[in-house]
Amino acid sequence: MAARKQLTRLKAPYLKRILLEPSRVADWEKYPWNLPIFQSREFEFEFATAITIIVGENGTGKSTLLEAIGALAGYDEAGGGKGYRPVDHSSAVDKSGTALAAALRCHWLPKVTAGWFFRAESFYSVARYLDRAALDVGEAPPDFLSWSHGEGFIRFFEERCRRQGIYILDEPESALSPTRQIELLRLFQRMERSGTAQVIMATHSPLLMACPNARLFRVSRFGLDPIDFQDTDHFRMMRDFCSDPAAFLAEALYEDEP
Repeated sequence: MAARKQLTRLKAPYLKRILLEPSRVADWEKYPWNLPIFQSREFEFEFATAITIIVGENGTGKSTLLEAIGALAGYDEAGGGKGYRPVDHSSAVDKSGTALAAALRCHWLPKVTAGWFFRAESFYSVARYLDRAALDVGEAPPDFLSWSHGEGFIRFFEERCRRQGIYILDEPESALSPTRQIELLRLFQRMERSGTAQVIMATHSPLLMACPNARLFRVSRFGLDPIDFQDTDHFRMMRDFCSDPAAFLAEALYEDEP
């Protein structure tokens, strides 16, 4: 019988730092090297807390950065657990996350790479993969897809995020109502208090950005910098909308006549 891998008593975060090795970059004009965070041709990112949150507009490289971190931890770029390949990549065009990982160096203390890489866009494929894997060994499938999309997400997080490890989450709020997002925040708090889980998440949700004890970073044209959630464009937009919806929409939807 194979021995179980011993758990460490050291507390999260386990991934302490990632940094770019410029000598490994072949062409600075190509994506992802032409992103603002690599403009100086230097990049270093430290993880000082158990929960790290990355925000920014679409196209700023958040998902690519998470893909690279997932690859460094040994996960497939489509997400899932260690050793999973839920998606056929043989004809994939975009390999930017894998390319970025090849140019990064990471520091662990200790190297705890058990956990999960969650991507909302591939949740269906991963859930089907889990069902097939269970049936192949004569076990009951987890069957996350028999529930509503949001309920399936929450059941998945509750079941898969209880063990020691690193959890990389790309826009987990995509199927969650505000009430379900609060449930996810409660789970984050339990994970943070346990001291055995590191969470690295990209999100557009102001609710998730407000997670207590998390460090929040914004990707912008100036790079990757720490920010308070109340200073993000996401929070300010929602605050302005909630204070006067009619005035906000009148301004936001106004178009000059041709």
